Amino acid sequence: MEVINGLPATFPYPRPVVTIGNFDGVHIGHQKIFSRVVEKAQEINGTPVAITFFPHPVSVLAPERGLRHITTSKDKTRLMAENGLAAVIYIPFNREFAKTEPEDFIKRVLVDLIHVQWVVVGHSYSFGKGKKGSTDLLRRKGESYGFGVTVVRHALACGDVVSSSRVRAFLLKGKVADAACMLGRAYHIDGIVVPGAGRGDSILRTPTANLATANEIIPNEGVYAVRVTMDGKTYDGVANIGSNPTFGGTEMSYEVHIFGIHEYLVGKKLRLHFIERLRDEATYPNADALKAQIRKDIEHAKEALGRADIRLLEQT
Repeated sequence: MEVINGLPATFPYPRPVVTIGNFDGVHIGHQKIFSRVVEKAQEINGTPVAITFFPHPVSVLAPERGLRHITTSKDKTRLMAENGLAAVIYIPFNREFAKTEPEDFIKRVLVDLIHVQWVVVGHSYSFGKGKKGSTDLLRRKGESYGFGVTVVRHALACGDVVSSSRVRAFLLKGKVADAACMLGRAYHIDGIVVPGAGRGDSILRTPTANLATANEIIPNEGVYAVRVTMDGKTYDGVANIGSNPTFGGTEMSYEVHIFGIHEYLVGKKLRLHFIERLRDEATYPNADALKAQIRKDIEHAKEALGRADIRLLEQT
């Protein structure tokens, strides 16, 4: 898949079938749209294409909301490619571009530049200045300019409509299994192992790797059954997100105990896939009580991982 950063001077792909959106998370609703794009491109011997934006428009127009991304741009691009798209255009989003009228976007970008043959969007899609552009406008302009329009109904999962905002809400509450249901894969964060306080091995007899991560969404504090990819291999483990209150900690840390791994890991790149939440973080009266709980956590994690059957997006 070709990644095009910014609007190109010319667009070389024949008979483009285009979808437009932010696609944060590339959840099963997005995947449903991409599937329709690919199908239509095959029908008309065209090219499946996505147009997306960076940064997310909310981050530009409403920074006070503190929007956090589900996927990195790298993962989003990779997932789009896996879903069969031939090209993705990343349009730089700023306040000037936000002033673009919907009709101007259709004429200048879709028609004059891309020569679109078909547009596929989600049911509630809106675009352009003030989000005045609608699926009805796309249909009307399609009739005028000669391109077709397909509107894809919402995808349903876990008894609800799938959306990026729902995935974010699940993650921030620690409901990683519900988030995975909507994503179609386990949620993950990437990190580099950094030195920790050293209590895991010396006091608790359970070696842990402490992660520094640039991911924007970290699941809520608690203990999780996880799978860990490292150096091309996948391991089972148990992770703790929290401040280590038993030892009077106040700063958040991300620690993982990888089953069967006892080597020095500082500097290693890990990908943590969250499979199931086991419990809240808690304060224990002493290290012995915490050690006993950790042993229980490890057993519960092994049970959870033994019954888990969920896709992982492996490291590349």
